[in-house]
Amino acid sequence: MVVFENKAILKLLLVCFFVQFSVSAANFFQPFNVTYDHRALIIDGKRRMLISGGIHYPRSTPQMWPDLIAKSKEGGADVIESYTFWNGHEPVRGQYNFEGRFDLVKFVKLVGDNGLYFLLRIGPYVCAEWNFGGFPVWLRDIPGIEFRTDNEPFKREMQRFVTKIVDLMREEKLFSWQGGPIILLQIENEYGNMEGSYGQKGKEYVRWAANMALGLGAGVPWVMCKQTDAPGDIIPAIITTVMVINQIPLTNQQSGQKIGMDEGEHVEEAKEILSSTYEGHVFGLPKIEGKYTSWGGRLPHRPVEDLAFAVARFFQRGGSLMNYYMYFGGTNFGRTSGGPFYITSYDYDAPIDEYGLRSEPKWGHLKDLHAAIKLCERALVAADSPQYMKLGPRQELLQLAISSVLIGVRLRCLLEVVIRSSFATSIPVQYDLVKEVRKENGYVSNNMQAHVYWENTQSTVLNTTLSESQSACSAFLANIDEHNTATVTFRGKSYSLPPWSVSILPDCSNVAFNTAKVGAQTSVKLVENALSPKISAPELVMTKNEVSSVSESWMSVEEPIGIWSESNFTVQGLLEHLKVTKDESDYLWHMTRIYVSDDDVAFWEENKVSPTLVIDSMRDVLRIFINGELIGSVSGHWVKVLQPVQFQQGYSDLMLLSQTVGLQPNGLTLLGCTKAYFKSGVQINVVVNLQLLIWNYGAFLEKDGAGFRGQIKLTGFKNGDIDLSKASWSYQVGLKGEFQKIFTIEENEKAGWTNLKLDATPSTFTWYKAYFDSPDGSEPIAIDLGSMGKGQAWVNGHHIGRYWNLTAPKDGCPDSCDYRGAYGSNKCMTNCGKPTQTWYHVPRSWLQASNNLLVIFEEIGGNPFEISVKLRVPRILCAQMSESYYPPLREWLHLDLIDGKVSISDMKPQIHLQCEDGQIIPSIEFASYGTPHGSCQNFSSGNCHSPNSLSVVSEACVGRNSCSVEVSNSGFGSDPCRGVLKTLAVEARCVSTSTIGVSQF
Repeated sequence: MVVFENKAILKLLLVCFFVQFSVSAANFFQPFNVTYDHRALIIDGKRRMLISGGIHYPRSTPQMWPDLIAKSKEGGADVIESYTFWNGHEPVRGQYNFEGRFDLVKFVKLVGDNGLYFLLRIGPYVCAEWNFGGFPVWLRDIPGIEFRTDNEPFKREMQRFVTKIVDLMREEKLFSWQGGPIILLQIENEYGNMEGSYGQKGKEYVRWAANMALGLGAGVPWVMCKQTDAPGDIIPAIITTVMVINQIPLTNQQSGQKIGMDEGEHVEEAKEILSSTYEGHVFGLPKIEGKYTSWGGRLPHRPVEDLAFAVARFFQRGGSLMNYYMYFGGTNFGRTSGGPFYITSYDYDAPIDEYGLRSEPKWGHLKDLHAAIKLCERALVAADSPQYMKLGPRQELLQLAISSVLIGVRLRCLLEVVIRSSFATSIPVQYDLVKEVRKENGYVSNNMQAHVYWENTQSTVLNTTLSESQSACSAFLANIDEHNTATVTFRGKSYSLPPWSVSILPDCSNVAFNTAKVGAQTSVKLVENALSPKISAPELVMTKNEVSSVSESWMSVEEPIGIWSESNFTVQGLLEHLKVTKDESDYLWHMTRIYVSDDDVAFWEENKVSPTLVIDSMRDVLRIFINGELIGSVSGHWVKVLQPVQFQQGYSDLMLLSQTVGLQPNGLTLLGCTKAYFKSGVQINVVVNLQLLIWNYGAFLEKDGAGFRGQIKLTGFKNGDIDLSKASWSYQVGLKGEFQKIFTIEENEKAGWTNLKLDATPSTFTWYKAYFDSPDGSEPIAIDLGSMGKGQAWVNGHHIGRYWNLTAPKDGCPDSCDYRGAYGSNKCMTNCGKPTQTWYHVPRSWLQASNNLLVIFEEIGGNPFEISVKLRVPRILCAQMSESYYPPLREWLHLDLIDGKVSISDMKPQIHLQCEDGQIIPSIEFASYGTPHGSCQNFSSGNCHSPNSLSVVSEACVGRNSCSVEVSNSGFGSDPCRGVLKTLAVEARCVSTSTIGVSQF
């Protein structure tokens, strides 16, 4: 029987675990200081390994915040991270908004109420796929301003906003030294990649921003992300994809083997890629989830096995603060989505989805990972610097992807073991790791070694006080081979490592978790028609596919084409779109009058030609009208327009409607090739091909603008081209219905609504309205706008966002997604051949019990009678686990285990099922302990099957919100087939307690 070699280690783990989660929620925290060293943040005198979850408060509602924060904490987060959004907080210069979704103070306090820390990234440039990168558009109009450089007007405005936020946090006593949750602040954001565009002024700006921030007296550390030249008192945190860290087998500081670069070569890109410790600090704010999506694009997905691998490798290689961007993505309500062309959903394939529901198995698998890392925290924080061991030859081609960077590295490092020890006197002990010898592609790998650093200390270290006999040891075993399982012997025990995986051994002996072995449940979310009356379960199944339109009674009113108010004005020449709209609307009308002579008409007829409207460049959407009739549309980002037009003799009104679909793009294209060498002589060829068409991201953001660039002209006239760039143009900002606010409950009757006939022809530039009742229950609600074209939607005056029914390409989505190997955003695409987004989140807090007003502005034509209300429902739970799986991580803190009465090997694995809050499990659809076949929603029993399977699982789970079932022979009464590895497969249903009474169970 295997027992723990040092019971004191586990007792300390238990103490530390409970201390971390025993914070008084009502009073936030007792005041504490935050400092840092080269290894980690030091919170209240203790180094900490921290897991942070990104939640952007304006992308949800205050009513959703408590549940999102609670689920983040339950999932293992220590910290909540968010940007601030300048254009949301100061939409008009000097007029501040800290209410509703922008109630930053309330959000931070809720985080503190839950005993979590807060990372506030003030920026004020945030990128975040947010409109104009978070900058208010009025900032562009300040005379002489240049963004994000050594420019006095910009620095003055930036300092004013940053000071406002810091002062507000201090006034509300939200900093750690005041007993609040804020432990870190961020100034600027991702500036390092573009600093060179500004030359010396960029360097001066970085120094100024750092000194300005430090001078505000916040009393907590400041970070600069992606800023390697950050001044000494600013933490130069990493903000990049975790793959930068997790796929470089050996790095300069971690391996002990220096990486040399050829002098004179262009090696800066390679240095950044290969130096995953980023000189000095190991704080990472990486983007490690899916990705944002554009209209007409596929939906990205990142398998949880690869995501867990990336996070484990981050901590294995010396990281100490890891942030999920995003842990909850949310929704780009209103016109907040950046772009151009970013969709309204900001789901991000995150552990918590756009509607606030757990995405399983991602959420559950990462929760287990976080628990395993926490079991290693004492050893992780004790190590002054991690010691890495070279294990085996490095001779395999490993292809890596870092965002848009493709790196080919010829090396092999199949297995690494990292032993964390305390940072006092270390005693290196050498262990052999004997790997199964195999020949693969002409390469042979065997006789790998690991150096293990143990330490006994008699001093107090930055986590706890240890006695002479106490020591800390945790191990991470990594197999970065993409294809083959590795079997190794370590300290006399054999370990099997699946390809592209990390095993975590909190005690250097027993595996608590492997990134590639998913034991968490799978949750199947259905989108069901909303049904108001309470019904029984059989009726629910029978009726869920029936049509459930919002209303059979719709009303409509047409939007005027062109000039509609006295607020229009006329000037000579073209004006830049944002200079006129100030981003108060997506829409800007341009109208000019064209005169066509008899000679022109005769010229066209004689030569069988038509005139053409030519625009050198436009963005994002253009509608072209002649005398109020739509004749053409163009969409794109700074694209040329060639539109054939037809005029009658005499005067005609030419109207151009320019539209923005999210601000603001900047493009950057880099192509480079460089070489780097290990001193051992093994060459690494690094090919960097950056196609960074990254909207919101780049230098000179304020100069991009919107609308038109260059010349506008009419060609094909008898006397030559007509230059319209210098013509007299009349301008009208926005839509009449938009400025009359006919989408609100208070003002909607201002419009001349008429009843819409069921067989009405779809029309352009039309407003529609209908009323609907709120569905019963608590499940999240969505409006299905798949029958519409392009426009915007409001519910009870709340702007739920833009919609656009564009379909993704039919190809590019694999039948199955292999988690192994380097991840890129195009690797595991989904939703091919389907509209990018048809369901739009409507928070329940925006609804009343009945008579909810839905208003749609439709630009290109659609059928509102097919609009329906949907429920986003996690209806089906599945889990599958073998009897050889690891025990639940909570068992590591079991007192009998710590006291040595039992060993971890005596603990049995357990399947855990959990519905969302407000739901219960009414039935078990399938259960088999033995050798079941298939996968979720397609399970079947195998030759070996315990007849007690269904009854055992039903007794444990039916009528409950959550349950656990032991996967063992004893759990099912007997061994159904001796000598065979058995698995438990379960499929269960979840229903709302408001739909089916609990009394039935």
